[in-house]
Amino acid sequence: MPRFRKHLFICNNKREEDDPRGDCSARGACELIDYAKERISEIGLKGQVRINKAGCLDACAQGPSMVVYPDDVWYAPRTREDIEEIISEHIQNNRIVKRLAIVFKKKK
Repeated sequence: MPRFRKHLFICNNKREEDDPRGDCSARGACELIDYAKERISEIGLKGQVRINKAGCLDACAQGPSMVVYPDDVWYAPRTREDIEEIISEHIQNNRIVKRLAIVFKKKK
């Protein structure tokens, strides 16, 4: 039996200000991490769902970026409302939030 049912890894990477890729931290990731932790606790999922800060997830252009494991679903939440939707739809009801999902091109 796994220790946690799901892990949400949210990038909070910081880059130099002149880096053209930008970074998730500058796009509000730290606030989204705090909000996600707060909500998971409020709805009684602490201990079942783990919110983790992550270094670069290599999806900065989409940022802030996050990935839900073990589902391997990637998201680009930008607001508290986006985090709320991911928690209620994906985490609680196992439905992918397609409008926030990051779709990567397959490598050849």
